[in-house]
Amino acid sequence: MPFTLLAAANPISPPVRVHTLLTGWQTGPLDMLALAIELLLAAWYVWSARRLAARGRRWSPWRTASFLAATVTMVIAVQSGLAAYDDSVFWVHVIQHLLLMNVAAIFYVLSAPMTLALQASSRRTQRFLLAVLHSRVVETITHPAVVAVIGYGTMIVYFMTPVYTLSLEHPLFHDYTHLHFVVAGYLSWSVVVGVDPTRWRLPYLAKIGFLAIGIPVNAVLGLSLTLARVSVAPGFHTVADTHIGGTILWVFGELVTFVAISILIYRWMQYEERQAIRADRRADAEQARAAAAAAAATGTAATGTPAAAATGTPAAAATGTPAGALDGEP
Repeated sequence: MPFTLLAAANPISPPVRVHTLLTGWQTGPLDMLALAIELLLAAWYVWSARRLAARGRRWSPWRTASFLAATVTMVIAVQSGLAAYDDSVFWVHVIQHLLLMNVAAIFYVLSAPMTLALQASSRRTQRFLLAVLHSRVVETITHPAVVAVIGYGTMIVYFMTPVYTLSLEHPLFHDYTHLHFVVAGYLSWSVVVGVDPTRWRLPYLAKIGFLAIGIPVNAVLGLSLTLARVSVAPGFHTVADTHIGGTILWVFGELVTFVAISILIYRWMQYEERQAIRADRRADAEQARAAAAAAAATGTAATGTPAAAATGTPAAAATGTPAGALDGEP
């Protein structure tokens, strides 16, 4: 008997089989199209990094690795055997969307694709990309308040309204939700750890506050599903399946948030330490300049006016002879 991960012994929430997870790759037209796009984007990224290297400019290999990790995460979430259960087992569906929103999206953000595109592109393409980045639409969508509504609102609306059932009943809409979760996650994590150019740069405290908003959102959403008395989608999932999915959503969501906040606090402390070192260096430099100026002023006083006095009129006056008399004047 093959090993299975039992979600519930019910036809509408079938057992999750390891064999299917490993071999149940999705080969539908849209799945293949999505896979082609993912691989093309990865190829473009590697090509752009190599193009920079050919110009003598170094691109961080960690950023390249981050983009490739995002691609692998996307393939696992959307094309692997995991996706074979995304419309039948709720807790698998939750894992899929967490991978898209909180793993793949983070890797995409850390890879700084827009920065790479700007550095590796032609002047004409650069001007176009900058025009897009500074457009009113992009500046509005990337505003932290709007991003918070998109990011946290996506989770609430999707899992707590009929939208979830709608996605299960309409495969095309279901595929769209995958893209939506990636984009929403990308926008959210760009606010926190983004390095690409943007109009909105939050200080560390504001970034921590942005993440802190998600703590009660994840708790309410996770507990609502974990303690639900009815299934999130009665025609597709059992109540037990709903409870498992709610627990995963709550625990994983809070874990990611707390880890991200911890990293931000650490980076904030490092930033403040660097600022303090710079401030000390500036203060030392100013003291050195002040000391040099004082020394210069003292030297001028020691070699300036007294020396002139020693060779000028006072010397003549010391002999009791008018200055003009020395030149034979009457």
